[in-house]
Amino acid sequence: MSSSPTLPIDWSSLDTILLDMDGTLLDRHFDDYFWAKFVPQYYAAKHKMPLQEAQTFLLGIYKEKEKTLDWTDLDFWSDTLALDIPALKVKLQHLIQVHPFVLAFLSYCRERNKKIYLVTNAHSKTLRIKIAKTSIGKYFDRVICSQEIGCPKEDPNFWQYLQKVIHYAPDNTLLADDTESVLLSAQEAKIRWLIYVARPSSSIPPYFSKKFPSILYFRELMP
Repeated sequence: MSSSPTLPIDWSSLDTILLDMDGTLLDRHFDDYFWAKFVPQYYAAKHKMPLQEAQTFLLGIYKEKEKTLDWTDLDFWSDTLALDIPALKVKLQHLIQVHPFVLAFLSYCRERNKKIYLVTNAHSKTLRIKIAKTSIGKYFDRVICSQEIGCPKEDPNFWQYLQKVIHYAPDNTLLADDTESVLLSAQEAKIRWLIYVARPSSSIPPYFSKKFPSILYFRELMP
């Protein structure tokens, strides 16, 4: 565990809730399947190459762009791969699912008049597809993506820039995310409650963080 407070949360002093989207609120199975299998299938067909060769080639490109704004930029990938990535996401949108207990948690926070922000590295075009499919947008005071801020959440500067946008008080704020590097950058920004989501995808076993309090489901945060 880190020096961050362990559960339970002190709801009386909690004002602001920052929530990641992919893997945290939504099942990351969609994203993992999309990039690891769905896109390579179309890329392989376009270039008349074996699927495994396409997967290996694309994995190398993906790794070069991890933790950068390009990684989630659908326009970048459409141009780079010569594929209509937003259109492919729409084709697979039936796999977009909200994690269990997420809606109950969002309702719980809303009933207690907490400020709730969706804070994500996802591209604006991805946001539109997923919010339309899940209808979770109504729960948030605002949706902020790294594209708007100008750097990914892994960059400690993100949280300073975000503070200028939504004026949150770090000592009265909770962040839940399924990426440890994001939580580490938020820790540098002194955000008080940092929660690791240990079950980002329904298709892989959970992983519990050794640095941050971990949850499987958001019901664990509710008294």
